[in-house]
Amino acid sequence: MRLDPVVGAAIADAYMAAPVRDDRAYSAYAAFCRETVQQYDFLVGRAEFGGLGLSVRIVDEDPYSDVKSMVEDVRRRRLNVWASAASSNPHPYLTYGENDMFRAVHDVFGHAASGRGFDRHGEEAAWLKHSTMYSSLARRALTTETRGQNCALNFHYRGTRFPEQKAALLPRWFSDPGLARIARTVAEQAVAW
Repeated sequence: MRLDPVVGAAIADAYMAAPVRDDRAYSAYAAFCRETVQQYDFLVGRAEFGGLGLSVRIVDEDPYSDVKSMVEDVRRRRLNVWASAASSNPHPYLTYGENDMFRAVHDVFGHAASGRGFDRHGEEAAWLKHSTMYSSLARRALTTETRGQNCALNFHYRGTRFPEQKAALLPRWFSDPGLARIARTVAEQAVAW
């Protein structure tokens, strides 16, 4: 799995053009929050009651330089999550606690489950893997949170800074894994114009 640079640049452009907060995104973010909390409850739930039994600790510095060390921790039923509050980049809809829950489930169900790291291609693989756990409505918010931010970081800021967090919806074709070819065609047409 590799992030197509034409699609990545188009997603970055869409993310940068999106408002910081769009009230039309509220229902997608509400679904995203509900589904994230359910995933988090499964993640930390006791194993004898059907959960994974992971112990999640919120820390003030980036705990993992690579996915391998994170996967080793997950195998030991523990996970460190870089605190949202430590980034000085508040989210327009999510509380720090909700954002930290999302970071935990995305690390486990996106990165650890795909075995892919934190570069642009690893983030794309993690988005694709984790997107299967969300409803189509919630996936719209997930796409902004992961794919949108990753593409803005890599194609707009060239890895020099993390983009401002936004609560908006990107064009629908960026949220549907089955529409990857259409997204590339649309992106190529936009570049040609």
